[in-house]
Amino acid sequence: MKVFITGGTGFIGGYAVRCLREAEHELVCLARPTSHREGLVGMDIEWVVGDVFDRGALLQGMRGCDRVVHLANVYSFWEPDPRVYWRVNVEGTRSVLRCALEAGVKKVVYASTAVIWGTPPVSPYTEESPFGPEVYSEYARSKREGDRIAWELAREEGLALVGLYPAAVIGAGDLKSSGQMTVDILKRRLPATGLRDSRITFVHVKDVARAVTLAAEKEDNAGARYLIGRESLALGEYMEIVSELSGVRLPRIALPNWAVWAISHAVTAWGDLTRTQPLWGMSLDQTRTFINGFQCDGSKAGRELGLVYTPLRQALEEQVAWARGKFCP
Repeated sequence: MKVFITGGTGFIGGYAVRCLREAEHELVCLARPTSHREGLVGMDIEWVVGDVFDRGALLQGMRGCDRVVHLANVYSFWEPDPRVYWRVNVEGTRSVLRCALEAGVKKVVYASTAVIWGTPPVSPYTEESPFGPEVYSEYARSKREGDRIAWELAREEGLALVGLYPAAVIGAGDLKSSGQMTVDILKRRLPATGLRDSRITFVHVKDVARAVTLAAEKEDNAGARYLIGRESLALGEYMEIVSELSGVRLPRIALPNWAVWAISHAVTAWGDLTRTQPLWGMSLDQTRTFINGFQCDGSKAGRELGLVYTPLRQALEEQVAWARGKFCP
């Protein structure tokens, strides 16, 4: 099977590329000139230079491909210019999927995110659960809109689409959100802990990569949606496991939620003013997401795709070992 993939040089994308190659699929990867390809050096990959708005590069790369895997997106909880979420996650998605239609690709596997459900009326929620009335970050809002556009193209123009919705992704190489929290614990940069009771479903990045591969390989699953994730942890439990695995004690001070809100307002205002990342990753969007939490049920991916989930403790062991080797020699 020949697969065209966007976002292959990212955190999830790198694992997905390796998983697809291990399954002996032929890969064509889109990459910007500035993308870091170091982790994929030596692999048998055809590279196409361009971005999600480069129609010529997209159509060139998709020519002769059986599948398109669209992973490229802006994932963060703060950006100096928030319009980038909508440009990449909405308009970039529209661009890639329209080119897939034009190229006559047999199926598109599109990676969205579990947080587009917001807070549904049931928990843990499934693929059939209605969306909650609101989401808690500009990232999630843009991904919800990108998802709406994707399914509109499937419904109205015949795009053969499969949607994947990973929970909070963790593992070696993670430098966003939960990965930053792990690094901050190891480097003893956290002055206090907070939001310890907020519960979130996490998933090993390798499981997401396997889900991408299995969804691409499976026949007759166009129209399917799969949440990816099974186990949930309270943030306090997450931090305790990282502390245990690393041998680094957590701060003794545990902040109440109101104090976390106040600090988030302050560091976000300063970040907006100086155009620098808010301290400790405590942007208002991240705090809103964490304080509300989310729990989803990804068992459908197990039943229909044969996905076997990795215990979260193993994912955290790999994340801690990687972070210690990279940041704490």
